[in-house]
Amino acid sequence: MDTKNLFMTPVTARLVRAEYGLGLVVATVLFFAHLTEVRWLPAVALFLYIDLIGYIPGAIQYRRHKGQLPKVYYVLYNVMHSMVTQGLVTLGWIWLFGFEWALLALPIHLFGDRALFGNYLKPFGLHFEPETHQAYRRFRSEFEAADTAADRDPESLGSLSWP
Repeated sequence: MDTKNLFMTPVTARLVRAEYGLGLVVATVLFFAHLTEVRWLPAVALFLYIDLIGYIPGAIQYRRHKGQLPKVYYVLYNVMHSMVTQGLVTLGWIWLFGFEWALLALPIHLFGDRALFGNYLKPFGLHFEPETHQAYRRFRSEFEAADTAADRDPESLGSLSWP
């Protein structure tokens, strides 16, 4: 994936998930290292509110209607599962109430979604719940065929030019 090719191959996706996995480990270790200082009601509320607003309404509607949903559900998911949004929530919480270890529930939730489940922000053109799109299936097949051809004949990639 780069700025001209906004897609992920399976290997790239695993590497990105590993990076989020490291963030999950760091946030979880910090959380458990300060377990006696964690206020549990705010920690649980901060962990759950992301999905209560951003995922569960869309998941219920998706299961009821089995198909494409109104964009509002994608927007709710993406806003609530955004590191930017949760970073602003964290800053607002610190400004209003001061720092507390319960705030680690936010990165634990987001890093966990990305590292453990591979859940990223949801594009409008895909189903709300993960299903392989036929265009991606075609891309992957063509990409793998091109990769195999390049392994047999490296010259098929063309000449390398340096800027």
